[in-house]
Amino acid sequence: MHTAELALSLLIVVIIGVSLLSNVLVLICFLYNAEIRKQVPGLFILNLTFCNLLLSASSMPLTLFGVLSKAHPGGQIFCQVVGFLDTFLTTNSMLSMAALSIDRWVAVVFPLSYHSRIRHRDAIIALVYTWVHSLSFSVVAAGLSWVGYHQLYASCTLCNGRAVNAKTQFAIYTMVLHSLTFLLVSVVLCFTYLKVLKVARFHCKRIDVITMQTLVLIVDIHPSVRQRYLEEQKRRRQRATRKISTFIGTFVVCFTPYVITRIVELFVTEPFNPYWGVLCKSLAYSKAACDPFVYSLLRHQYRKTCSDIINRLLKRSSPNGSGHQQVNGKIGRAKEIIKDGEVEARPTN
Repeated sequence: MHTAELALSLLIVVIIGVSLLSNVLVLICFLYNAEIRKQVPGLFILNLTFCNLLLSASSMPLTLFGVLSKAHPGGQIFCQVVGFLDTFLTTNSMLSMAALSIDRWVAVVFPLSYHSRIRHRDAIIALVYTWVHSLSFSVVAAGLSWVGYHQLYASCTLCNGRAVNAKTQFAIYTMVLHSLTFLLVSVVLCFTYLKVLKVARFHCKRIDVITMQTLVLIVDIHPSVRQRYLEEQKRRRQRATRKISTFIGTFVVCFTPYVITRIVELFVTEPFNPYWGVLCKSLAYSKAACDPFVYSLLRHQYRKTCSDIINRLLKRSSPNGSGHQQVNGKIGRAKEIIKDGEVEARPTN
């Protein structure tokens, strides 16, 4: 086995392990915490977690098998089923990310009318659309025999037809698919999260002005206090920018190489380096491992839930008593928002 093949195999193994463990942990938090289940974004996160888990259990192991054995993983029908799932789950997860970004945009830009704009019924309608959208492209590809084993990616996924007309139709299908998934979701993410960043910076500036006016009133203020405040002010602005950059950056970095390779592949006759194809596919898979941390596990509510679960398993007393769990959860979320200098809180009843 070449060094490149060994490195790619280890990369896929790490992605599978991290993706399975982190997504299962998100699912456990969702089932354990009733407050998370009541929130509208929880439905989108549950759908995203469901897609990531299935992708980690179906497509990723077969890609690993393809890299190690350089052979067709399983029979033709089995590979077509996995290719169908690969298209469906990838498309569905992208649309779920777009739904999460729209939910956060409405919560930040229109906080007072959030509950009237985004309800559980609206979330269910959005999820139905993501499923119909994803199933439509997957069914078309399966019906026209455009799913199978692709040697470049060592995966059961979309592949070209042999006839000239089929190749033209497949090229049109591929362009439409990526335009209505990757390109559309990219535009939505950039629009919504940049709006969120604009509001966050506005509130950071307002907090800075009020605090500076307060400091001016204190005549006998030590220079070190002012210096610490200026450093905290800078960290608060950087924290908001870093979080928004993470939401957009992980999506672009993970999916862009794979999508561009897919499109360029339609118009060139020279074969690609097989290691490049597997690397692009692995980067796309890595989004399933990043999503639990980007959207869930690094947030206060999920960290608190994980802490409660660990305390319960170790039979230690939890700082959140049963009578104060809901109140303390809301207070914790408010503290995190104030600390981060962001405006991500949903209005509570």
